Amino acid sequence: MKLIFSLILSVMLSGCFIFGDPTELDETEGRSEQWIINEADFYASSKDWPKAISYLEKGEQRFPNSKLAPQFKLNLAYAYKEFYKTAEATAMINKFIRAHPNHPTMDYAYYFRGIILFKDKGFFKKIVMQDISDRDIQQLSQSFNAFKELTRKFPKSKYYEDSVNRMTYLMNKISEYELHVARFYMRRAAYVAALNRAKFVIENYNQSIHQEEALVLMVSCYEHLGIEDLRIDTERVLEKNYPNTKFNAQKIINRKREWWKFWDSLINP
Repeated sequence: MKLIFSLILSVMLSGCFIFGDPTELDETEGRSEQWIINEADFYASSKDWPKAISYLEKGEQRFPNSKLAPQFKLNLAYAYKEFYKTAEATAMINKFIRAHPNHPTMDYAYYFRGIILFKDKGFFKKIVMQDISDRDIQQLSQSFNAFKELTRKFPKSKYYEDSVNRMTYLMNKISEYELHVARFYMRRAAYVAALNRAKFVIENYNQSIHQEEALVLMVSCYEHLGIEDLRIDTERVLEKNYPNTKFNAQKIINRKREWWKFWDSLINP
């Protein structure tokens, strides 16, 4: 009896090796692109993002030239974002932009590319800021540039106003971070590094609310570095653009090389 049982078990095991491991059932096999889109929408509505992503990935790969190919890409980018796959979401929306340059929802694609990379106010509660990195800021700069590209290419888009608002927010927060780093360098007498951070704000975010501080930092840096002509030019720009600020009293009682400490005292009393 034991011999018979052993033979049966042996046959069953050998059958497993012959036919291999069982494959996962593909519920999208043989289905139309519209069916896959609808099913993915169903899973997305219940926030089952892994399932929605699985369906959309299969549809996007299976129907690359169908009329719904753009929709697969847009829906997939959205699902990736909601499932916190920022790199995949960005790659997919970029793929949409490259593959369908004349699509009627192209303004949305640029807007959504900015949204993927956008961080809200909670991110900047860290602006104590030691735990914010240049990599974080690079992502926000990419978000700013995506919104900027939308406003340039689609000035009549319904996403234009919101894009401008987000750009303003990002511009001010990025500038704030750059000047925080500049003050860090000033405290360590790294004047060239501090100067480069302040100049970056002036050159790239010239409508931010932090222009005055950036100019003040530049004056202090040039004073420390002994670059007299650029210090005079920068001080002239500062006087012309900000003639009546509270900083005027500080300028009277402090040497130019210490001007930057006015803002440092506000942040670190």
